[in-house]
Amino acid sequence: MEFNDLLSRLPLTTIQPAPLVTVVRLTGVIGRVGGLQRGLTLAALADSIEAAFKPKRLSAVALAINSPGGSPVQSSLIAGRIRQLSEEKKIPVLGFIEDVAASGGYWLATAADEIYANEASIVGSIGVISAGFGFNQLLDRIGVERRVHTQGAHKAMLDPFRPEQPADVARLLALQAELHDGFKAVVRHRRGDKLKGDDQLLFEGDVWTGRGALDLGLIDGIGDLRGVLRRRFGDKVKLRVVGERRSWWRRRLGLGAGGQWAAEAMAAVEDRALWARFGL
Repeated sequence: MEFNDLLSRLPLTTIQPAPLVTVVRLTGVIGRVGGLQRGLTLAALADSIEAAFKPKRLSAVALAINSPGGSPVQSSLIAGRIRQLSEEKKIPVLGFIEDVAASGGYWLATAADEIYANEASIVGSIGVISAGFGFNQLLDRIGVERRVHTQGAHKAMLDPFRPEQPADVARLLALQAELHDGFKAVVRHRRGDKLKGDDQLLFEGDVWTGRGALDLGLIDGIGDLRGVLRRRFGDKVKLRVVGERRSWWRRRLGLGAGGQWAAEAMAAVEDRALWARFGL
C-alpha cells in the first residue's frame, strides 16, 4: 500500500481551539476623580470594551468588578455600551464581583447576563446619595461675608456657605428620586423574575454579602472568575485581560505631576471615603 493511500485511510481529526474569554477589569470609583480622570468613565474604558468583543471565536466576555459606586451617568453609559456590544455580537457577558459592587458598582454588574460573587463580597446599595458640608457658621465666626450674585432663583442651590434652604433640599430630593427610579428600572429590567423581595427590601440602599445577595436574586451564584469559567468552558479556557496601560510617568509618579497634586490628593480622600463606607 502506497504512503498516500495509507494517509487517506487514516481518520481525520480536527484540532479545536481552546475557548477564549476576554476579561475587562472595572475597578475603582465611577466617574472623573481628580484632574487626571483616574475613575471609571466611558471615555477611559471605550477602547477596552471594544477590544473585549473583537476576537473571533469568542466564547464570552467577563467583567471583573470592584467598585463602591460613583457617577450614575457614567454607570449608565458604561453598562449601556457593554450591553450594546453584547447584543450586536451575540456574545454573553458574565460578571464577577470582588470586594464590592455597590451603588453604581452594582449598576455595572447588571450589564452581565449572569452575576457571580464571593460569599464575603458586598453587594447592593441600590439608592442615591448626595453628601456635603455647611460652612456658614464658620464664616460668621471668623467675620467673613459671603457675596453671591446670580441670575436664576436656583443657581446657588445648596451653596455650602449659606444656611440650608428647605426649598433647595426639596429640589435635591426630587432629583434624587428621578435618579433612583432610573436605577430601579435598570435592576428590574436586567434581573427580572430572579429578584426575590419587595421594593422596600431591595431598593432602600441596603447592602448584603454575596450569600444574602444570592438569596435575593441580585446575583446568580457564588464563585470566582477563573473557577466559574473553567467549569463553564473547560480547563483549557484561555483568559485574555484587556485594558489600557498607564503611561510610564503615571506609573512612576503614582499621582499627578505639577499643579495636579492638590486635586489628586483631594480626589484620593474622596475615593477613600467611598470605599470606607463598606469597611474597605
